[in-house]
Amino acid sequence: MSQEDVSVRNEGARQRYEIAVGGQLAGFVQYRALPGALELVHTEVLPQYEGRGIAGRVAQFALDDARRQHLKVVPSCEYIARYIERHPELQELVDTGQAP
Repeated sequence: MSQEDVSVRNEGARQRYEIAVGGQLAGFVQYRALPGALELVHTEVLPQYEGRGIAGRVAQFALDDARRQHLKVVPSCEYIARYIERHPELQELVDTGQAP
């Protein structure tokens, strides 16, 4: 899977970050906007794209976007919570006052 085949964007109207492969939706991270934070509530990868690193790429994009916006994150999604645990440099993004 080359870089050109993959695109990730914030689909604000749907409150989710979407990742596409070859122009086709491959997965997403659903979020909810909170005061000063994004609650990341669900990560999903379509079955035909599983095992290709899609979830990690869209998770990283969502976390990078929160950082760019100077927002904290509330990792309600188990996948996002585990992703942050595996990447200690992301711990600073977690809103400990609203964490589940």
